[in-house]
Amino acid sequence: MSGDIQLAHDGAVARVTVAHAGKLNAMSRAMWRRLRAVFVAIQADEGVRCVIVQGQGGTFCAGGDIAEYPAFRFDVASLRAFHEQDVWGGLQAMLDCDVPVIAAIEGHCMGAGVEIASCCDIRVAAHDARFGAPIAKLGFPMAPREAALVARVAGEATARELLLEAAVLDAAELKARGFLHRVLPAAELLDHARERARRIASLAPRAARLNKQTLRALNQPPAPVGYAPPAIENIVVDAYDYADSAEHREGIAAFLAKRPPRF
Repeated sequence: MSGDIQLAHDGAVARVTVAHAGKLNAMSRAMWRRLRAVFVAIQADEGVRCVIVQGQGGTFCAGGDIAEYPAFRFDVASLRAFHEQDVWGGLQAMLDCDVPVIAAIEGHCMGAGVEIASCCDIRVAAHDARFGAPIAKLGFPMAPREAALVARVAGEATARELLLEAAVLDAAELKARGFLHRVLPAAELLDHARERARRIASLAPRAARLNKQTLRALNQPPAPVGYAPPAIENIVVDAYDYADSAEHREGIAAFLAKRPPRF
């Protein structure tokens, strides 16, 4: 099974569940494509006033489905297509959604999980949730658009720690850094998320959509005087040239063989 992104409705509240049994809800290519389709549908549904994103079985999302990686990651064109079309297609659909989105985070929230959570408006987590992006152990960097997203929402200092040190941080630390809005006992998390969703759904839906559009427009910080950063489109051109590198192959092979990588 390649996993699924499940969509259910409870009145005006939509529930999106990341589900990949036996893989801690790791995201497959099919799941990224399904994520995009789900959020395009939610955006078009005037009856939806709030969305809760959660994982199945007590964990949010442990990252990408690494078992799929050897099939496409070692070729530049297919690697670029994976990140720029599949992954970013799903994340962009979440970012473009004008309906308020709440992330209810339990257990592992790694890599892809952090990216998905970063697309949500409100993030609440269980005390035992853990956050990271330890892909340096797999021999590859975070894709440019994805890194920009995490740095913008989690903060550049946090992004550097996650990516350069492969740090894993707990929920209390992410709350202190401003990434999380609330941290609660695991048994209370989903009820808390549902209550927040009901409160949002009781408010003016058009105002919520307009507020999200305004906040999206405002979330474009100006560059410092005298500095013109390279456009993300220019960075993306060569960002996937590492596809066939020895350390990329070694990192993924080591993970699949359940052994330490030898870089």
